[in-house]
Amino acid sequence: MKKFIETLKNCWRIEDLRQRLLITLLFTAIYRFGSFVVLPGINPSKLDQLQSQTAGGLMSLLDMFSGGAFSNASIFALGIMPYISASIVMQLLAVAVPYFQKMQREGESGRKKINWYTRILTVGILLLQAPSYLLNLKAQADSALSSGISWTLFMIPATILLAAGSMFILWLGERITDKGVGNGISMIIMIGIIARLPQAFVQELGSRFTAISSGGLVMFIIEILVLYAVVCASIMLVQGTRKIPVQYAKRLVGNKQYGGARQYIPLKLFAANVMPIIFAQALMFIPLAFVRYQSDGASSWATALMDNRSLPYNCIYVALIIAFTFFYTAITLNPTQMAEDMKRNNGFIPGIKPGKDTADYIDTIMTRLTVPGSLFIAFIAVMPALAGLLNVQQAFSQFFGGTSLLILVGVVIDTLQQIESHMLMRHYDGLLNSGRTRNGGVAAY
Repeated sequence: MKKFIETLKNCWRIEDLRQRLLITLLFTAIYRFGSFVVLPGINPSKLDQLQSQTAGGLMSLLDMFSGGAFSNASIFALGIMPYISASIVMQLLAVAVPYFQKMQREGESGRKKINWYTRILTVGILLLQAPSYLLNLKAQADSALSSGISWTLFMIPATILLAAGSMFILWLGERITDKGVGNGISMIIMIGIIARLPQAFVQELGSRFTAISSGGLVMFIIEILVLYAVVCASIMLVQGTRKIPVQYAKRLVGNKQYGGARQYIPLKLFAANVMPIIFAQALMFIPLAFVRYQSDGASSWATALMDNRSLPYNCIYVALIIAFTFFYTAITLNPTQMAEDMKRNNGFIPGIKPGKDTADYIDTIMTRLTVPGSLFIAFIAVMPALAGLLNVQQAFSQFFGGTSLLILVGVVIDTLQQIESHMLMRHYDGLLNSGRTRNGGVAAY
């Protein structure tokens, strides 16, 4: 404990780090404050139907990522997810469309153009999602709108406010990245997830004591131990890296010798990170969109696909995650390009011929890493459903796996990495005496 307090004092002594931490806290506080600012014209006391709707099922995921703003009918209800969706689309276009491929190779100027297109696409997605959210609000909590205001007149200004709220969140995230600590977009998602943890913790604790057959305190302690073990396993495997040695040939330029050093290509077990889960979840929302407003009810098959604890849902979910893991890894890591860059810089893998043999070797290693990685990420994704089968409350079960757990692990590791780099540059000890976070931190996005 004494060492921990001394580390906090060292963080506070570094002026630049102190300012970055305070700016990060300020911007996250602004984000949390905005999550409770309800849309003008909405009566917060009459949102019980919307909040009960998001208490379980797929809609609870949206509410978790927005930190409760979704069920509060807040100006931040749509959160940062529209920007994430636009970023994913732009990444796919950068692989499939030559125009965007060329733009991606232009360096900093190309990156600025892609960011500009991403923002334009984000606005387009917001102008589609905001009316959909308002229609859902009308269907679930029609009485929440103040008397004397028609939904027709309410839709236009509310759509503008929701779109502006999400763009403001994007601005906050960029400011955290520039002037704070960590990746701002990922930090905002993490804050939204953590904000739901205390309430979920209290609900789960209360349910274990009120239900006769729930197991009481013993079962709750077992849940905490399982959650701790899952978090530790996630950290260990997210940090897992396969290092491929690369030897660079010596060359003489004048009287000086260059090259000859041995370096490594770090191939991660989770090269795709949380993207496969996000892609799979997006597809699993399709049945929800088709049958949600049917007055005669949905078929049993569609109903099963809307229940994230059902067997058909989780079987399809696992298959999609494994498929998207291979797909996303293939489009983000190009063994042929890596082999060409290595050959161009006079580098080679010991015992492997340059060129095609090197590309095949890297591809083989990537495949061997992707298979167990995809299986583990699929297991993490269905952990909330397994926890739900053991009578864990829906809100608390979301922390046992899925996107929320991997985002928390990735963002915390990345943030600790940045804080430790600031401390080491000023000749202070790092955050940890052992098991430091260097050479392994992964941001959520």
